Amino acid sequence: MKKYGVIALTILLFACSDDKKNSKTSSGPTSAGTDGKSVLVYTTADSTNYRLSLVDTAAFADNPQPLESEVTVFIDTDKIYQTFFGVGAALTDASAETFYKLPKDKQQELLKAYFDKQDGIGYTVARTNINSCDFSSDMYTYVTDSTDKEFKSFSIEHDKKFKIPFY
Repeated sequence: MKKYGVIALTILLFACSDDKKNSKTSSGPTSAGTDGKSVLVYTTADSTNYRLSLVDTAAFADNPQPLESEVTVFIDTDKIYQTFFGVGAALTDASAETFYKLPKDKQQELLKAYFDKQDGIGYTVARTNINSCDFSSDMYTYVTDSTDKEFKSFSIEHDKKFKIPFY
């Protein structure tokens, strides 16, 4: 069995102010600002006791030219484009097939580990592919006839084995 080194995923989370002055108005976005705010650093690492563990708190600071070895997040506080709505999973053919092969108790353990807000990492969103993708076990499409304007050849038969039961 091949042994892999520790893989660490660091997630930076920070809370934005709920002040009305920082919200988007009809005159356009305003600065969210970073004054007095901090970042919570969480780590999840394979083969360790870290499982979405709070490991540090960092303050915002000016750092015009970071070193390549520094983990840096650039924030332009003068521009607000979108809100953060969640972190999630890719529900691909590969993940559905792998999930299907697990015993039922392991399936429940996996779902809890990823989607439970108390005992897991609390994923809140998921995405899937339409037609085959690079994580599919074979090539397929839902409409097999490219001239079929009425979608008479449309079929989700491929997805009935693993993907649809996965959801």
